[in-house]
Amino acid sequence: THLKRKCCTRVLVIIDDFRSFTEDILRVSATPSEKEGLLRSLEGLKTFSYLEELILDNNLLGNDLLLPRLPHLHTLTLNKNQITELESLLDHLAEVVPSLQYLSLLGNVACPNELVCKEKDEDDYQRYRYFVLHKLTNLKFLDTRKVTRREREEALVRGAFMKVVKPKDAKVGE
Repeated sequence: THLKRKCCTRVLVIIDDFRSFTEDILRVSATPSEKEGLLRSLEGLKTFSYLEELILDNNLLGNDLLLPRLPHLHTLTLNKNQITELESLLDHLAEVVPSLQYLSLLGNVACPNELVCKEKDEDDYQRYRYFVLHKLTNLKFLDTRKVTRREREEALVRGAFMKVVKPKDAKVGE
């Protein structure tokens, strides 16, 4: 396992042997899950306060995700995790990563995407974008697309009303 620090702003982890990675590095940067190689917690990241980019794709990170304050973080990808609640995540990110400019949440239930879920369409995805931009006003890129001036204007006017509300589970026949 190798851990490289480049000017204290970027952490690159290359996993050769997960067991070694767990013993040597995860004490500092994260807690492994019982599924080999997948993260559930990011507790140790507080030691990397100058971190600028963080890629956490393909893990088991969920609604209890808590990042430490990372004032220099400008890029965060959380693709293909287990995030289902958008508003609490966005409120948390607004508080702890004030410099965030690029965010990607593709492959999470919280990100309605017609490529992942047949019931979602482009309108659902656009409403999601407006809501995210309403909460995180400094974003320049969201998922795979650049934020447009028109989207930013729409987010200011209507973004607060674009929150995706899930219906309560109802039993069939009630």
